[in-house]
Amino acid sequence: MSAMPIPPESAPAKPWYREPWPWLLMSGPGLVVIAGVVTAWIAFSGADGLVADDYYKQGLGINRTIARDARAASLAIGGDVRVEGGKVRVALAANAALPERLTMRIAHPSRASEDRVVHLARVADGTWEAPLGAPLAPVAWRAIVETGDWRVSASVDPRHPAPAPLAPGVR
Repeated sequence: MSAMPIPPESAPAKPWYREPWPWLLMSGPGLVVIAGVVTAWIAFSGADGLVADDYYKQGLGINRTIARDARAASLAIGGDVRVEGGKVRVALAANAALPERLTMRIAHPSRASEDRVVHLARVADGTWEAPLGAPLAPVAWRAIVETGDWRVSASVDPRHPAPAPLAPGVR
C-alpha cells in the first residue's frame, strides 16, 4: 500500500489552544475550582459564633431567668419600646416603683456579634431613653429590658416604626 500524499494546498494544523474541545473539557474542572473558592470564601467570611464553652453553667442559670420572668409578671410590668432615629425609647408601667436606670439588650436574631447593650435613663415624661449609635439592620431584633430582679422583652423591627409591646418572658 502506498501512503496518500498530502496535497500541498492543505492548511497547516491549528495549535491546540485554537481548538474548542480542549477548552470545553477543561471548563468543567475549572468551574469546580472556582465554585470551591467561592464556597470557602462564603464559609469563612460569615463564620457562625461558637457554642458557649460554659453551656452547663448557662443551663443551670435558666432557673434564675425563669424567676426573673415570673417576678416581672407578678409586678404586672408591661409597656412598649420604640426605635426611632438614633435612639430607643421605653415606656413601662408596673404595680411597684421602677428604677431610674434600666439595661436593654438588643439581640440580633442570628449573629451574636451584632448584639448591643444600651443603658436607659429616665427622662422628664416618665419614659426611659438612650442613644442607639449605629442604626439597626432591617431584621426583627429581640429587645430585653431588665434589672437584676425582673425582665420584659419584645420583638423590635426597625422597618416598622410602631411601638413593640413589652411583656414578661422572651417571645
